[in-house]
Amino acid sequence: MAINFNKVPRYIHAEIDPPTKIIEQGVKNGTVQRIQEWLNYHQIRTVIDNDYGPATRECIRNFQKKTDLPITGKVNKKTWEALVSPIHSALSQPSQIESLSASEVVMIIATQHVEQRPFEIGGANEGPWVRLYCGGYHGRDWAWCAGFVTLIMHQAYFYRGQRSPIKGSVSCDSLAAQAKRAGLFVPGHSIVRGEVNWNSLGDCCIFLKRRTATDWTHAGIAFGARGSSKSIVFFTIEGNTNDEGSREGYEACRRIRSLGSGSYDFIAFK
Repeated sequence: MAINFNKVPRYIHAEIDPPTKIIEQGVKNGTVQRIQEWLNYHQIRTVIDNDYGPATRECIRNFQKKTDLPITGKVNKKTWEALVSPIHSALSQPSQIESLSASEVVMIIATQHVEQRPFEIGGANEGPWVRLYCGGYHGRDWAWCAGFVTLIMHQAYFYRGQRSPIKGSVSCDSLAAQAKRAGLFVPGHSIVRGEVNWNSLGDCCIFLKRRTATDWTHAGIAFGARGSSKSIVFFTIEGNTNDEGSREGYEACRRIRSLGSGSYDFIAFK
């Protein structure tokens, strides 16, 4: 289904709304930057400099040829929509969710996002996906793992016609504080000790990687735990990570993590 545009934040419109006029060689503005970012996403490499020069024109021609669009070297509504189609797919409303639980819908939405291969474009914590997950902001200081799970949560509850159980944040520490106030925070050691059954967390939940008792450094969606006690492993969909599972990665992907002695905490969905 298409995106439900009711109450869509302005910063999301900035990423997906087509330009009001054709963008062609000679134009220099933020829209050109977005075009260049999306060209790089589609593996058509060009510099991101806000300048629609001959190289960008040729890249657009290549993209148009690749997507069976008229080869003009200019960006009209159809070319723009083809460029940003991955973000439309990530934000689309799933069908037949009326009978599903909140955690089931979160899982569907998380899968939609990871299947579009969100990754940083143009530098550390840069590009349209980072802006999507960080309220329109991007740049080196905008680690986006918490924003990734926040948007997925908001999107799932929005399509269910409900308010999210917590406000959400781009800060892992804020997510933990909000979950504690809402009574949704589950310490990892309580699962290791057998005090809480993983299944009570539903089809999926939010995981928080704990560094200290008051400091969490990474977040993602967790599901499908296997094993018992300290041998529990769980599956994830997470943003701003990499092959090593770092909090300062460059993409959204699937991973498998080990609960170990309880160095992770969790946030349940209502």
